[in-house]
Formats: sequence, structure tokens, C-alpha cells
Amino acid sequence: MKKLSIFFSLMLLSLSFAFGQQADKPKIYNEEANPKIDIANAVKKASTDKKHVLLQIGGNWCAWCMMFDKLTKENQEIKDYLANNYEIVHVNYSPKNKNEETLASLKHPERFGFPVFVILNGKGEVIHTQNSAYLESKETQGHDPKVVLEFLQGWSYKALDPASYIKK
Repeated sequence: MKKLSIFFSLMLLSLSFAFGQQADKPKIYNEEANPKIDIANAVKKASTDKKHVLLQIGGNWCAWCMMFDKLTKENQEIKDYLANNYEIVHVNYSPKNKNEETLASLKHPERFGFPVFVILNGKGEVIHTQNSAYLESKETQGHDPKVVLEFLQGWSYKALDPASYIKK
């Protein structure tokens, strides 16, 4: 009986540890959010501020999504570039809410896996869909900050503005 008691005590301890770890995970995707409203608000702001909208599509279950989000918050150069050039919307994809209608309107970017990035212009039109695998590095075992920054720079409002190419 003592062995059985120890066994159940260990099971309860491991379960409480597992649930405690789950609660500590960051929640960057809101399963309850209405992405149509969030995207419309971001597009309106981007149009006014001469920016583009970066949709980061994924879920709180996705380790690569969490790693990308951490990179964008901890790498100061990327963080500043995003703040100055993009409106960011996290679009949830999870068993609870797959946001299928929104993803269909974006031409099914989920076909590339997660996270996947969609860039919208100030009119809300899709101008690029990026498979995140192309932003990874074997050396860093994650997303390569240099490649991520190049991707963001290459699809910014300024990069696509014809006026920025006029020689003075």
C-alpha cells in the first residue's frame, strides 16, 4: 500500500508540474480574437502611417511561432524595424479556432506550415506570403536574424514605393 501511495503522489506531482509549465507559456495568439476586425484595424492604421501589415499566422501550440515571436521582441534591430515599418497582427490557427474563412481570404497560407507570414498593403491586399522555413538557420537552430531583417526590409512600404527609386 505504501508503494501505491508513493506512486500516486509522484503522479500528482508530475501532473501539477506539467500543468504549471503549460500556464507559464506565453500566449501570443488569442483564440477568441476576430482576425477580420484586427486586420481591418491594422490596414487602416498602416494606410495612414505608410506602413504594411505583417500577419503572423500560427498558434500558441507552435514552438517555431514562439521562437519567432521571441526573436522579434529580443532582437532590438528587428523590434525597431517592425515598429517603424509594420502593423502586426497575430492570426490564430488552433483546433479550437482555425479561422478558416480568414485563411481562405488570404489564399490559404497555412499550406506552408506554421508560422507563416502574410504581408498586406495599405489597401488590405496580399502582396506576399512567406514560408518561415526560408528564414531559418542551421547554425542558430532557429530563425536567422539577418535573414528575417532582410525579409522585412524587402517587403516594407518604402521598398515597394516607386518614389524611393527616383534618382535625385
